[in-house]
Formats: sequence, C-alpha cells, structure tokens
Amino acid sequence: MKQGFDSEKYLTEQANAILARAKDFGDKLYLEFGGKLLFDYHAARVLPGFDPNIKIKLLHKMKDQIDIVICIYAGDIEQKKMRADFGLTYDVDTMRTIDDLRSWGLDVKAVVVTRYQQQPSVKSFINKLGRRGIKVHTHKPILGYPTELETIVSKDGYGANSYIETDKPIVIVTGPGANSGKMATCLSQVYHDYQKGVKAGYAKFETFPVWSLPLNHAVNIAYEAATADLGDVNMVDPFYLQAYGKTVVNYNRDIEIFPVVQRICSRIMPPEKLYKSPTDMGVNRIGSAITDDDACQEAAIQEIIRRYFRAMCDYANGNGSKEAVDRIKILMDNLNVSELDRDVVAPARKAAKEAEKQKDKGRDNVFCAAALKLPDGRIVTGKNSPLLHAASCCILNAIKVLANLPDDLMLLSPEVISSLAELKQNIFHNREISLDLGETLTALTVSMPSNPAARLAMQKLSMLANCEMHISHMPTIGDEAGLRKIGINLTSEPYFASHNLLLD
Repeated sequence: MKQGFDSEKYLTEQANAILARAKDFGDKLYLEFGGKLLFDYHAARVLPGFDPNIKIKLLHKMKDQIDIVICIYAGDIEQKKMRADFGLTYDVDTMRTIDDLRSWGLDVKAVVVTRYQQQPSVKSFINKLGRRGIKVHTHKPILGYPTELETIVSKDGYGANSYIETDKPIVIVTGPGANSGKMATCLSQVYHDYQKGVKAGYAKFETFPVWSLPLNHAVNIAYEAATADLGDVNMVDPFYLQAYGKTVVNYNRDIEIFPVVQRICSRIMPPEKLYKSPTDMGVNRIGSAITDDDACQEAAIQEIIRRYFRAMCDYANGNGSKEAVDRIKILMDNLNVSELDRDVVAPARKAAKEAEKQKDKGRDNVFCAAALKLPDGRIVTGKNSPLLHAASCCILNAIKVLANLPDDLMLLSPEVISSLAELKQNIFHNREISLDLGETLTALTVSMPSNPAARLAMQKLSMLANCEMHISHMPTIGDEAGLRKIGINLTSEPYFASHNLLLD
C-alpha cells in the first residue's frame, strides 16, 4: 500500500506538544490516552505508514518523565467485554498491556478499577493483580456524576477516591476501550493534588477524530465507523468556533461533556488554567504528519467497509446491534461506497457459489470459500473440503503462488492430514475433523524437515502480513486466531459455516 503518513515526524511533534502542555500547568500533568496504547491497528490501517506501536515508542522516549496508570471499568470485566483486534477480554488485555509495557522497560504505577461495586468476577481480577505485586485502587461510582458538582468536587466525590502516588511530572492514564474511567481518574487526581498544594492539569492524548481534517474526511468518517456501537458522531467544535472563529472537528461525547468538565475544573484550578474548548484539551499532531492525503482517504474507505462487515458479524453473533450496522451503512452510502469496493469480496463470493455447486453433487460439507489479495495485487482463492477449512486452503494456495510452486502440488501429505483428523475424531471427539488454519500451519511446520516444498512455502508466510482477505462465512476461532497472528486484515460475510451452535 502506498504510504501516506510520516511516523517519525509525528513522534517528534507529539512529544514536543506533550512537554509544552505539561510546562503550561507547572508541577503535574495527567494525560488521558485515548485509543489503543499498543498495537493500534486501526490507525495503521487508515494512515498507511503509521507505526501501530508509535505510542509505546513515544512513552519509551519520555520514560524518565512519565508514570503510567491503567484504568478498567468494573462493568467491562463483569460482562467479559472483548477487544476485537486480539479476541481478548478487557481484563486479560490489561494484563497483556502490563507485560508489553514491562518489555519496553516501562512499569505501571497502579491499576484503577473504576465504578467498582464488589462484583465477584472483578474481585478475582483485583486479587490476581495484587498477588503479583501490582498496586490496585478501586473507585466507587460517584452519586450524581457528572452533574451534581457539589458532590463530585468534594470529600464525598473525588475526595473519596484513593489517591494514586506518582513521582514523575507526567502521568499517562490509559485503559482498554472507551468509558474506562480515564477522565474521572485524571480529574480525581487533579482534585487531590490541588488539596495538597500541587499545581496539576489535565489533557487528552488524541488520535481520532483528527481536529485539523475536514468533518467529511474519510479518515474522520472511519473513526465514526469504528465507534458505531458507541454512537459516536463527529461534529464541528462549537466552543472552539466561538472562542477562536475557526472550524475544527471533535466528536459528540467530548463536546457534550465539555461544559461539565469545565465546571468541574473551575472548582479545582484557577481560571487562567481552564480550557476554552474540548479541542483545546487534546494534544494531537496527527494531521501534520499526513504526507499523502489521497492514500489515507483510500485506506480509510477500506477500513469503513471492514467495519461494516465486522458490525454485521457482531450482530449475527449476538454481540452487536442493528443500529451500529445501519450507521456504518449510511456512512458508506454518503461516500458512495459499497461492499464490492473491497477487492476480495467478489472473488470470495464467486468461489463460494462454485463450492455450493459441489455441495449439490453430494459433498455437503463444501460450501465455504475465501479470497486473499497478494502484495502484488493478484487474488488467490480457496474452498473448504472434508479435510481443510476454506481459510486453510486459501493460505496454502497463497504461499504456493508466492513460492512459485505448482498449483497441483500438495504441501501436506495425506498421511499427515489423516493422522490429525484421526486425533480430532477419535481422541478429542470433535464433530468436525477438517483442519482450521492454526492446525494446518502446525502440520505444515511439522512437515518441513522432510518436505522441501513445505519449507519453501513457509518462508513466504510473512509476506502475507497486512494483506486483505474475505471469507464467505464467519471464521472459526482457530481460523481467526491464525489469520490474526499472520497479520491479515480479515472480513467475512455474516453467515455461519455450520448448523452446530458450538464449533469445534
């Protein structure tokens, strides 16, 4: 994909902007990190050239000046909310983030469980962290939040929250997903600091929407698509327009909550430290690092289509709403974009129809298909069989093409496949014996010592990172996990590949 973003320029400008903001407040800055701290693949997809780990590199660059706090909403733990990019629940993702930060030489000062109400599953999470030496704070819901200012800014509101001791001038406050309580935690800390005579302030590390891009820019619309389940809508910031006479973009939740935040802050800090608009609260240099607007707009349009397919699948699985699907469809219609503008959709659907014809000939289990776009633009397809899933066949076909191996060459011997099928059927007692992608790649790896073709094909697997793929039915857990690890951008139709409610 054509590059459209300069990560190094962004890294330098964003670091300087954060340091300047911290200097404005004096002793302490609490910086709310929106979006994903690590592996920000949404940003990488809509801004070709964006390093998905640029934020962690930024923190590493500033490690002598920062402490890190992670917030997680107790309700998200209780409801087992998932991070879609990795298939991890928010509590597991929190632990994974701690491990990742440590691998970069960054320690977490504390974890804050917000709006905690003694839920048993949340207690287990707290105990797990505490027994591994991680400091955990719990903040209860504040009665009347966010409108009852007399209660919020008092000893019964922010004052009742335990204070998180920090040492560095900049405190990064992050968390998995939206509504994790990051802003409330920041403002609670600012309240406590002013009670102690410490000059503190609050700001937001923003990525999307990009305030300096137009409201209808595809990159900003892609943010709306990504947050369709939350009902986020990009808007012109009326407070910024009134204060400065300039048009900039923000989103509804920040705009709606800004008067409340302003009133809360006015009871904590002096008037000269108050923001005039929600955009002022943000520290966001994304727009200045875009080097090719056309490339970013095209990438963003592709992301909107991906989000549409994901929303349809979430709805089919009972995890999403029809409203989210409809919101993204409206965004696509406004851009005059359809599902078929994703290059791999039509080939996957065509291959699925061909597979259906085989089904009519008595092969009842053959009806799924997948299509993958190679780095050079060629499209490879694969259909499922009694022994292999469609995703497995497609990936095998793709690496054969990249290795210039004959189409009719079998990378996996029938003996290896039948042995695995026997294990699944006779030992694991699975209903389905065909191999998912994870199992297929394991079998291919085992075959490498005795099969030079398998070794040659496996060497091409890394070339599939960031390639686009579409499947005619929702993937199994094994297929989805395997594709995620390869780094493939996957979409699928909202159809089930089996009549079984639980897939093996």
